[in-house]
Amino acid sequence: MTDTLVQYLTDGPVARLTLDSPRNRNALSSTLVRQLRDGLDRAANDPAVRAVVLGHTGNTFCAGADLSEATGGDPQEAAAGRAHELAGLLRSIVECPRPVIAAVDGHVRAGGMGLVGACDIVIAGPRCTFALTEARIGVAPAIISLTLLPKLQPRAAARYYLTGETFNARRAVDIGLVTSTADDVGFAVNAVTAELAKGSPQGLAASKALTTAAVLAGFDRDAERLAEESARLFVSPEAREGMLAFLEKRSPQWPVTN
Repeated sequence: MTDTLVQYLTDGPVARLTLDSPRNRNALSSTLVRQLRDGLDRAANDPAVRAVVLGHTGNTFCAGADLSEATGGDPQEAAAGRAHELAGLLRSIVECPRPVIAAVDGHVRAGGMGLVGACDIVIAGPRCTFALTEARIGVAPAIISLTLLPKLQPRAAARYYLTGETFNARRAVDIGLVTSTADDVGFAVNAVTAELAKGSPQGLAASKALTTAAVLAGFDRDAERLAEESARLFVSPEAREGMLAFLEKRSPQWPVTN
């Protein structure tokens, strides 16, 4: 039987999806991605649901790709498959006719940043830290750029894409990644969902579609190209060394290239 990595429950007009794989810091394994998409579909097809809250257990919201996940067959095909999986998940959040609110009070890294970027409203707590660490392991935030670049200030995007620096929730608000901060994330999210519950299903869906049209146009235009770029980078010698060094908790020894 498959482990349940994403918990689903309804609370009145709110569907709550909780990432519940703390053993690997809610990394984006194929199972977690599939279960999260299933939960989004379930919420979208429930006429009683007005909003979706995406939360987490443990002190990490999402650590990004599951680098320990074993794959067989051709590495390039496997990397392309993972890139398409992630693109599909992010699009599911953006396309969901219900508003999706991220309730974050923990660490967010790499692919987890793409989840945050895809959500309509993001409430971040005092324990939050954020970082785009892809360049440090020899890859790039390719697929998640589809949801991040439309939200982030351009200068901030350049800084954090390149440096991999960690920043806090207040800085995340300043650069457009997060909607607001709260000492009590649950209380703040409940206040938002109470307001959303006053909307009609049609009104909410149509209003959300206005705010996501440009993002979805970016998916249509760039998703395939970025998936190919992501796969190319993930199977490169630099990425292999970077990921191995990460798993072995050591500094990478980058291959010498001309």
